[in-house]
Amino acid sequence: MANDRTDSTEHAQWSGGPHLDGSRMPQEAIRDAAALFHRDPLLRLISDSVPNILLVLNESRQIVFANKRLLKILGCQNVEDVCGLRPGQVFSCVHADEAPMGCGTTEFCRTCGAVKAILGSLSGQEMVEECRILQTDGGALEVRVWTTPLTIKGKRYSLFAVADITHEKRRFTLERVFFHDLLNLAGAIQGFSEFLAEASDEELPEIRRMICSLAGRLVEEIRAHKTIYAAEHGELQVHPVSVETVPLLEELAESYRLHPAARNRDIVVDPASENVTVVTDRSLLMRVLENMLKNALEAIQPGQKVTMRSRLSGENIVFEVHNPGTIPHDVQLQIFLRSYTTKGQGRGLGTYSMKLLGERYLKGKVSFESSPESGTVFRFSLPLVLQGDTDTSESEEIIGATHTDGSSWAS
Repeated sequence: MANDRTDSTEHAQWSGGPHLDGSRMPQEAIRDAAALFHRDPLLRLISDSVPNILLVLNESRQIVFANKRLLKILGCQNVEDVCGLRPGQVFSCVHADEAPMGCGTTEFCRTCGAVKAILGSLSGQEMVEECRILQTDGGALEVRVWTTPLTIKGKRYSLFAVADITHEKRRFTLERVFFHDLLNLAGAIQGFSEFLAEASDEELPEIRRMICSLAGRLVEEIRAHKTIYAAEHGELQVHPVSVETVPLLEELAESYRLHPAARNRDIVVDPASENVTVVTDRSLLMRVLENMLKNALEAIQPGQKVTMRSRLSGENIVFEVHNPGTIPHDVQLQIFLRSYTTKGQGRGLGTYSMKLLGERYLKGKVSFESSPESGTVFRFSLPLVLQGDTDTSESEEIIGATHTDGSSWAS
């Protein structure tokens, strides 16, 4: 929340459209608006009685009123602590401080559901939107936002209500993705097991190989979801060991050549890769690289190839996974958000988990580049030696501030 709260000199237009700029109301105007709302005892009583966060935003999308629910979650004593801030600052959005004009003015804000809802209400519409927020601590927040237009003394405001739906989305993912994938794998194992009774001697080795492969994928699927669950709840333990980079890539390539995503596609480890010994958590590193590889395989056409490499860069080793495909620009803006996917409802944990595991736990940096000329490359820059405090058991549950009472939002 380090952004300046007032700046009457900012009037440049947002690149995403003509209706959203970065100008802020003067502090005096914010105080006057805050006093107007806080003098109303009925508004305070009603707003403090609801279980969700309730805000009033001015035309510059700054907070002029907040109910006790928000203050309690943030550990603030006075509403003055949040007045003048924008929602992205309060919710610890990674993009809130990226642009000089702050929350709502970056390229990523074009796809933000909260921004759309606020703009709609300021133009006189009631809106309901869902919003995915990648937080500064590496966590993810998913909320449902309701906005209602208000006009008081000739000035427009947005009544902004927020419900946390993070757990709802996680439950949906568990039910629709995890169980679906497990049933598919278990069904395939059952089918091949039934073939054993009627198979000829020549067919038996191949059927046994398929059963072993499917059983291995079943175990890995369970481990993957267990890892994400533990990571999101701050329960994941990191165990650094020595790892050689090129043998790790070769092992990964070999293990994925029989994966359905790799059918009629080539996986290549660049022979120019630098073999470096790093000290990190091998299992988590493999999980990040698996997601990078699987994502690349699913993005290309049969006959195309994915190339993996490792190279030394100062005190870091950089893993790169390249494919010839291109990511559409609107997808690039949302690619690391939890539950965002182009593969169907209920998917969307792969790229998010790269960030979660690679940055919060392995202290690296995940990034990507994509263009029609050079294709797409995902990079994971990893410290040669994992150092410092890797205990994330106190990671924040919802907003970037600690919950003083251990509570979570009502959804």
